[in-house]
Amino acid sequence: MQRREFIKFCAATTAVGGAPALAADARARFYSRARLIDPEGAPIRASEVPVERNLVFLYPYASTPCFLLNLGRPAQAAATLRTADKRAYEWSGGVGPGRSIVAYSAICAHRLAYPTREISFISYRKERSASNRIGRVIHCCAEHSQYEPAAGARVVAGPAPQPLAAILLEHEAAADELYAVGTLGGEMFDEFFAKYEFRLALEYGAAARQATDGACVVHTLENYCRQQVKC
Repeated sequence: MQRREFIKFCAATTAVGGAPALAADARARFYSRARLIDPEGAPIRASEVPVERNLVFLYPYASTPCFLLNLGRPAQAAATLRTADKRAYEWSGGVGPGRSIVAYSAICAHRLAYPTREISFISYRKERSASNRIGRVIHCCAEHSQYEPAAGARVVAGPAPQPLAAILLEHEAAADELYAVGTLGGEMFDEFFAKYEFRLALEYGAAARQATDGACVVHTLENYCRQQVKC
């Protein structure tokens, strides 16, 4: 969305006076504003994000991976979704020149599978297959949960109890730059840190829970991890 639209969205979704959101809904949660950059440090241009390619960045913590996707078509304008504990929230669609760019937490909402440096069981899948009959979904091969990125990552197949948490993006049209600013929906970060505490400590040390600040490096999935499982 354009910057003015984004500010209106923030005003509509943030609890009055900074108070916590009511339990009946799952409003946006804002973290530090982080520019998306490439591995050389140059800003990611929205108009240059490759179409239907798995891109990964870490946000809002140093160890929590997210997908950045250019769907190649406008994402659904809006969708009403629910978390596993039945809290409703409104997803407002894609950003960028064609409103085709979306971002989601890459932590599966079922068993918390996620892309590691060694292997990824979850990724965006353009093609159809015997286990992926829909196509153009984020598919987790751990238990075959599938999410529709063009509609807020709603669950379209498999056992996942809720959509992937959306990563709120801000598009600065003048510079054509992208920023991550928060999340929307059912965050799984506490469960993620609890389940993978030992692994994350080995990989990141004390920085695993460190908040992302300033910039996020965007990688292609094939450069981020050594192996992708495609079921």
